[in-house]
Amino acid sequence: MVYPNMSADALSRAIHSKQVSCREVMQLTLQQVARHNPQSNALVSLANEDDLLRQADEHDAQLARNESMGWMHGMPQAVKDLANVAGFRTSLGSPLTPPTPATADGLMASRMKAAGCIVIGKTNTPEFGLGSHTFNEVFGAARNAWNPGKTAGGSSGGAAVALAQRMLPVADGSDFMGSLRNPAGWNHIFGLRPSQGRVPTLPAQDVWISQLGTEGPMGRSVKDVAMLLSVQAGYHPASPLSIAQDGSAFTAPLDLNPKGQRIGWLGDLKGYLPMQTGVMGTCAQALKSFESMGCHVDTAELGMDPAKVWEAWLVWRKALVGPRVAPFMLKTENHPQVKPEARWEYEQSLQLTGAQLTSASASRTQLYQHLLKLFERFDVLALPSAQVWPFDVTERWPSQINNTPMDTYHRWMEVVLYATFAGLPCISVPAGFGQDSHNQGLPMGLQLIGKPQGDFALLQLAHAYEHANIEMISIRPPGV
Repeated sequence: MVYPNMSADALSRAIHSKQVSCREVMQLTLQQVARHNPQSNALVSLANEDDLLRQADEHDAQLARNESMGWMHGMPQAVKDLANVAGFRTSLGSPLTPPTPATADGLMASRMKAAGCIVIGKTNTPEFGLGSHTFNEVFGAARNAWNPGKTAGGSSGGAAVALAQRMLPVADGSDFMGSLRNPAGWNHIFGLRPSQGRVPTLPAQDVWISQLGTEGPMGRSVKDVAMLLSVQAGYHPASPLSIAQDGSAFTAPLDLNPKGQRIGWLGDLKGYLPMQTGVMGTCAQALKSFESMGCHVDTAELGMDPAKVWEAWLVWRKALVGPRVAPFMLKTENHPQVKPEARWEYEQSLQLTGAQLTSASASRTQLYQHLLKLFERFDVLALPSAQVWPFDVTERWPSQINNTPMDTYHRWMEVVLYATFAGLPCISVPAGFGQDSHNQGLPMGLQLIGKPQGDFALLQLAHAYEHANIEMISIRPPGV
């Protein structure tokens, strides 16, 4: 297999064995970007090509001296446009952010650079990362790798498309309400939301309460996801709740005999979650693959009223999202340049009381404890990664699912909040493609939720699933 179609892990080995030079990799990457990015708009704020080739030459010179920076040595990388990278603008997808570049790297970017990557630009994201549809007034919309008339998902939509179209060997993203999982499912790749605290996010205004969002890895193979996680993960003293385990643990072999693994199928929560036609069937077909691997798949129940979980989720969103938008609302003249969904989040936050947050935290605790009971019976819990198929890129968000109105701009994403709220690791794996006239050829993902801090065991099961379904997973987007 020849780059750019090889896996990131195979590319790393090829670079280190000098089968391919860092310059050649960069040249091929830039050719792939020139071929696909004008239509997909996945990558933004691209760096100067001459400078990138100069950096590639420097990485080749290091290898000539038998010096390697790490697994990502010479690997082109683009960082999600919510995270800081020195020399690149952090736009947040907002026209109100200054055009000046960041002066310092965020922790994730600094760790990836320390492992040898060369940052070629940023990946497109929704304004402030809000909503699972990557469009903004600064750069426009990112388009689905399989159908440019459809959404890429979000908020790591640009990253997912760039991966699927082979413009990047591996990609980073972040996940608050499915932002690593939803676009992964809709672009036929893998996206891992790590355990709470596994990948610390710095700089951060708050390191104590704001624990729902996390950065993490995406890849075209589970091995690539694990290797990028090994770079991103690890304790940092400035993030006191980060997990005290070195990221190198994720470089271990992923081989696992999945026979006997117990999978609990939560599905649509007994009809509570509206699902567009075909979503459940596609995921059910993926579950049959686990049965053929010797796993036990049984129906599971959440164990508490999902409406109560949703109400608690809304309170936590008010507490955590509103303050992120607040600085952009200080000047009245800015308000028209803040998208309505973000203004709504801010206005909702102004009504929040401490008693409401305390009550919502108790509900969140109850959910976590119920899930712990489920994990006495199951090793993994499964749900679809989305409730709808990729929708038209011109649509802001689905206003209804099967004639059920969506009362918020993110209600149609409710299926992804359970892993987030419980702080559990969760990976989206490719489940297959739509078959009817509405969703023909569009990808769908399956969420697998692991036990507390069980990231590695979850990756092992996903790795076994990948190899059992390698023919389906190896399918490429049209024209790639």
